[in-house]
Amino acid sequence: MSVFAHVVQQLADLLQPLFHAFAAAAAIILFTALVRLLVHPLSRAAARGQRARAALQPRIAELRKKHAKDPQRLQKAVLELHAEEQVSPLSGILPSLLQLPAFFLLYHLFSSSSIGGESNGLLSHELFAAPLGGRWADALADGGVLGAAGLVYLGLFVLVAAVAVFNYRRSRAMMAKNPLPLPAGEGEQVPGLGAVTRLMPFMSFFTLVTVAVVPLAAALYVITSTTWSAVERAVLYR
Repeated sequence: MSVFAHVVQQLADLLQPLFHAFAAAAAIILFTALVRLLVHPLSRAAARGQRARAALQPRIAELRKKHAKDPQRLQKAVLELHAEEQVSPLSGILPSLLQLPAFFLLYHLFSSSSIGGESNGLLSHELFAAPLGGRWADALADGGVLGAAGLVYLGLFVLVAAVAVFNYRRSRAMMAKNPLPLPAGEGEQVPGLGAVTRLMPFMSFFTLVTVAVVPLAAALYVITSTTWSAVERAVLYR
């Protein structure tokens, strides 16, 4: 983790002339953007996979009719069809999974009072009046919702809520255009995938909970990544 802390500190030093007291926060946002750029090829592949899955819907509907009385045979036939067309029903999950290590590194970095036996200097950085190592509960205890730090979180919650509403509306529109081909329990491509897909429009709202409970630095990563995803999906899935 000390190497990662050094990277964040170097980015903050690099951005210091431009962002001054907010250099560390800007470094986290820049780091998040770099991670998303690295994952972007997988996001493009996921978009291609989604279009390919949509193109398979007529053939899957035929399989449902053919194997209506044999759910196990239907599931096997659907999996074989995806394998034949080289379409993975899980391709859209990979970009999110590959970002988890970066998130947990930031979480632990800004939750640790010391790094390599030395005091964690990154904890002294702030976003306006809110410490990057602090949480919403700390802001509430120090001034309340309308205190200096509380207002920072209030602004972040408004941003997250706006992105969540945008994602919700877009996800609902996409699901209406491309409904699930197989109900849960009737031969869905991957067991449980149907339930997960139905929850997807609401997932962005869980970001509000994440921002409220993790250190502010990790919350900035989540907010930046979620906003990036919203814009990226709007471009790739247009």
